[in-house]
Amino acid sequence: QVQLVESGGGLVQAGGSLRLSCTASGRIFSSYRMGWFRQAPGKEREFVAAIPWNGGSTYYADSVKGRFTISRDVAKNTVYLQMNSLKPEDTAVYYCAARQFSGVVTTPSDFGSWGQGTQVTVST
Repeated sequence: QVQLVESGGGLVQAGGSLRLSCTASGRIFSSYRMGWFRQAPGKEREFVAAIPWNGGSTYYADSVKGRFTISRDVAKNTVYLQMNSLKPEDTAVYYCAARQFSGVVTTPSDFGSWGQGTQVTVST
């Protein structure tokens, strides 16, 4: 089982930027896929972005395409989510997740390991 710890959340004005980090511990195989999800109050957890641990194509939710970028630093066991041009509707708790197997998946139940979440609040 992989342990994940997120950091980097906070309060930012609309149009601003934040970078979230997710540091993983435990044994991470090259087949792992890392993802970011978010959950706003009263809403279901939704997919944001994902990246293969060994590199390759990234994919995003339509709502964040062109504004968010997911990346990873294997040497640091860390996955990042760079968020630009933030909007109030991006306000949510952001979760890092890991999936042991490859595949283009966007459903929370497809990911077996989760961090505790970090709050992102975007003010008008």
